[in-house]
Parts: sequence; C-alpha cells; structure tokens
Amino acid sequence: MSATIISGKELAKEKRLAMKSEVDELQEKGVQPGLAVILVGEDPASQSYVRAKKKACEETGIYSRLDELPTSISEQELLHKIAELNQDKAIDGILVQLPLPTHISEKKVIETIDPDKDVDGFHPINIGRMMTGQDTFLPCTPYGIIEMIKSKNISIAGKHAVVIGRSNIVGKPVGQLLLNENATVTYCHSRTENMQEFIQSADIVVAAVGKQRFIHGDDLKAGAVVIDVGVNRNEEGKLIGDVDFDSAVQKASYITPVPGGVGPMTITMLLKNTIQSAEKRT
Repeated sequence: MSATIISGKELAKEKRLAMKSEVDELQEKGVQPGLAVILVGEDPASQSYVRAKKKACEETGIYSRLDELPTSISEQELLHKIAELNQDKAIDGILVQLPLPTHISEKKVIETIDPDKDVDGFHPINIGRMMTGQDTFLPCTPYGIIEMIKSKNISIAGKHAVVIGRSNIVGKPVGQLLLNENATVTYCHSRTENMQEFIQSADIVVAAVGKQRFIHGDDLKAGAVVIDVGVNRNEEGKLIGDVDFDSAVQKASYITPVPGGVGPMTITMLLKNTIQSAEKRT
C-alpha cells in the first residue's frame, strides 16, 4: 500500500485562483483588500517568509504594504505603528512577522492588533471565538490543515486525531479545529508517557513537534491520515519534516509532503482571512 499525497502546493494554487476572482469582484464594488506586514530586523527566514507573502498577494490582487523596521526599534514605537495601521482604512489585515527581538513582548504586540484585522488569528479574542465555534479569523496553519484534509473528502467526525505538539501557533489550535469538526482529540507532547501507543491508535496524526523524522511508519496505524507540519533541515541542508516520509508513505492512507505540503497552505489561508476582512467593507 502507498499513501495518496495531499499536495498543499497544488491545493494552494487552486484556492488562490478562486481568491483572485473574489478580489476582482470586490474591486468592482470599490474595495481593494489590503494586507500590512511588519518585519522587525533582518532574520533570513523571516525575510524569506515575507517575500513569499508579498508574492502571494501580488498573484491574487491583494494590496500589500511592507514596513521593514530596525531591530533597535523600541516596543512602544512598534505598538504605535500597529495602532496607526488599526486606524488605516486601506488595511484589512495586519501581520507582525514572528519572532521579534527579545526586548519586545510578542504578547503585547499581538494584543495591540485590532481583532478585526488580526488575519494571523493569534489575538486572544479570536482564539476565544475559535474555541467556542464562533465565526472568526482562524490561525493560518491549522486552518490550512483542515482544508487539506477536507480537500480529499476525508471524514473527520468520530475519528481519533492525535496532535503531537502543543504550541499556541499550531498544536493547540489545530486540536481545537479538529474537535470543532467532531473528532476525538488527544494531545501528545514532551511529557507524554507511552506516546507510541497514542500514535498507533490514531486515525489522523498531526505532527508538529519540530524534530526531524520523529515519527516512522512503524509508529502508525495502517491507513492513518498523516499531516506533517515539521520544517527541519538535515545535515545536507535539505528540508524535511517531523515524519519519516519513506516509511510512513507505505503505512498511511494519505500523507502530506515536506516541502510542498502544509507550508503553501499557511500563506493561502492568510490571504483568505484578508479577503474575509475586506468583505466586511462591502
């Protein structure tokens, strides 16, 4: 048996094409969706992510604005910049690229963004709305994961989903979204005992632990759906996931690759949230 590949790259391409049509329709109504991205410092990975987001905006017709700020900027100056964008009617979404310099509180930055422009889905108000099943901006990576699963008409309701990792960006929210889809969810993390037993019982496995090839085919239940969120580089500099793809692909029914899996969908759902925000202006 060999698993069916869930290509985030292909799904993202399909969704962005549809989004371009949505943006065209909004423009006909006099609304231009706008996304503001703030980049503090010169972290190479962050710069790469920001370039990818800018390119995606151009592809779909979303107006994008990039503010590149020095590492030395004070926390108060950054918060003031966010406050200005909160009031800017041309901007529907605000994204502050993480991580930030150590002298700036990520918590304060996230909480300063207007929840109605929080297209990353990180503001506590939006997290609370997600937890209670209300309409809100969903965190982009978890949102993309759910869309990937649904794209293959995979049933989530009643299935046992195991999430490995409990970060605020991926682990915790993806577990909640799976629960909102009526899955039975188990969280595993660094303190979990007998983790392999949980993984072997899972119909859906979401690996977001940040350790290369942490999960092997032998760890999986036959026919499991495997979503690999890992972004790791091996000794040769090659990008690999948290799942040993070569062994897992022989055991799973569906699996996401790295690269070309979850990553492209994260940016795509950011665009989706921005368009959703702009629609409120019509």
